[in-house]
Amino acid sequence: MNDPHRYPTFGDLLHVDLSTGSLSREPFPRAAVEDLLGGRGFNVGYLYQHLPTGIDPLGPDNRLVFSCGLLTGSRAPTASRLHINALSPLTGLIGSSNVGGYVGAWLRSTGILSLVVQGRSPTPVYLYLSDDGVEIRDAAPYWGLDAFDTQDRIAADLAREKLEMLCIGTAGESGARFACIVTGKDHAAGRTGLGAVMGAKGLKAVVIGKGACKPFDERRQLIGSAVKQYVKQIKASPDFDTFSRYGGAGYIKWADDMGIMGTRNYRQSRFEMVDRVDGRQLIKDKVRSSGCFRCPVQCKADLKFKNGAMKGQTATRPEFEPMINLGSKCGLGDLQAVVRLDNLCSRLGLDSTSAATAIAFAMDLFDRGILDEVDTDGMRLHWGDAAVMETLINQMAVGEGLGKILAQGVRRAARTLGKGAHRYAAHVKGLELTAYHPAGILGSALGYAVSSRGGDYNNVYSSLEHSWTARKGADAFGSTESVDTKRPSGKGRLMRRATLVNIVVDSLGLCKVPTLSLLGTFDLENEAVLTSAVTGLSLCAGDLFCIGERVATMERLFNLKHAPDVDEDRLPEMFFREGDSVLTPQVLQQMLSEFYAAMGWDDNGRPLKTTLAALGIDSGLSVKGGSQSTPGLASTEKHRCS
Repeated sequence: MNDPHRYPTFGDLLHVDLSTGSLSREPFPRAAVEDLLGGRGFNVGYLYQHLPTGIDPLGPDNRLVFSCGLLTGSRAPTASRLHINALSPLTGLIGSSNVGGYVGAWLRSTGILSLVVQGRSPTPVYLYLSDDGVEIRDAAPYWGLDAFDTQDRIAADLAREKLEMLCIGTAGESGARFACIVTGKDHAAGRTGLGAVMGAKGLKAVVIGKGACKPFDERRQLIGSAVKQYVKQIKASPDFDTFSRYGGAGYIKWADDMGIMGTRNYRQSRFEMVDRVDGRQLIKDKVRSSGCFRCPVQCKADLKFKNGAMKGQTATRPEFEPMINLGSKCGLGDLQAVVRLDNLCSRLGLDSTSAATAIAFAMDLFDRGILDEVDTDGMRLHWGDAAVMETLINQMAVGEGLGKILAQGVRRAARTLGKGAHRYAAHVKGLELTAYHPAGILGSALGYAVSSRGGDYNNVYSSLEHSWTARKGADAFGSTESVDTKRPSGKGRLMRRATLVNIVVDSLGLCKVPTLSLLGTFDLENEAVLTSAVTGLSLCAGDLFCIGERVATMERLFNLKHAPDVDEDRLPEMFFREGDSVLTPQVLQQMLSEFYAAMGWDDNGRPLKTTLAALGIDSGLSVKGGSQSTPGLASTEKHRCS
């Protein structure tokens, strides 16, 4: 396994301490690759080992880890993703977010697989990385700028033909707990508030200067056939043309037809104005398709409006989540307003999902009389009022007015506002829920409850629950009902499969649209062939599943380490309504029990000692071994599955 001629060098691990200004670089440990891959897997193992309990997520002791997936920057199609982790200031648990575009491939092309940032700079700084090395540079001229202006100003000042960068906007600077990290104008590491961690460290941006981004792997003959086969399968998908033409915005009507469209803070699961916010209508304003590094789908788009309130203005097309979250979830039936508000969130560096859910929460409270105009400084928070939404977004970004309260997340906001506000706060583990209404899609409801980062569909992307046949579900999970969105049987086993596959995809650096929505195999066979061809490692699907299970268990251990007394695998009571809903507390508990058993965890969701031993994880919260051992794994027991 350690023959250097069998596969290319994976890259380096770069450590940056902003408190001292020190920089150090070392080869990325191959043991970590074999046990955790890269991206999400490595990050979780590293933080599990290095973050002590009781630290302030916005303090200097928190560590922010940027890791390319193992395949990111290679010739593998769709391999563009960068995974970012830290202790979340929003949830107090594992902070986890993923971003595409070109920045991951560019980072990899400098020879860096992972970047670890710790400490806090006394003045604003940015990191500049290139083939010539790494520098910590003054960012005072850019502090106070939004994410778009920051990128434009840095690029102009450096006078480079092209740069790739990650940066924060004003939301990250002000400490909004769901601030995001932005690259370009339409890519963001959105969830769990990692932009606030950057801001607290005084880190405005990570800038990568590179003349040209070349794939890191040189195994051209071996990888060629694997790449061609993977691309061929993606393009053969029945949904390939829809995603390429409309992006995720093309599936709004589908969600409404399914009865899973979160509407007016989840009071409803369908939206009477869905035709007005159908993202397919944006095709007439599309001027250019775009996408991520080496992706054949190219699902992004630049817009220039020919008519309406935004006539003559340019924007980027929102994806599925912001279309619903800023649309139906807030009762907004104006398509151009949804686009404008989504672009505003990106510019300011706010997670559009959490921001929109916080607005819907406030509108719901106002509608119920829990908030009044005294609480809102005279604003009337009526459903669908785009001007009010814009005001609240701007307030959240700078920490003013009601927006300052909402920017702490709906869990904290509910505690501050009182008067029973918690009954309408849509979150799990402190993270605001994504677009799907859980009462209409039970696998995703379970996914919300057990997701390691909190209430988020994309962390446990389970498209197989509505795309697989009953026969396939029965063969894989022992029940034809496992792929019936309204039946609980088999959902625990199905969500185990989805959880592990998602972790592997994030750890390889692949995008979930082509791998899980278009291919949708959830068997990791294609991914094992591709990974073996790129890296030279001899991996089968079983190996990848074993790594996924190891990382999932370590994420659970991380959360138990930092919040040992918190039992949060549950949904808000607002989703358990009397009537014809198939989602009840008893149904959720049934699915939870099946999931825990499938994962090898006890009835309370704690990993069993036998499970830890089988996965090679040290049974204590300390880690054995020296710096070259795999983070979080016992140095004397490295288990792999066949």
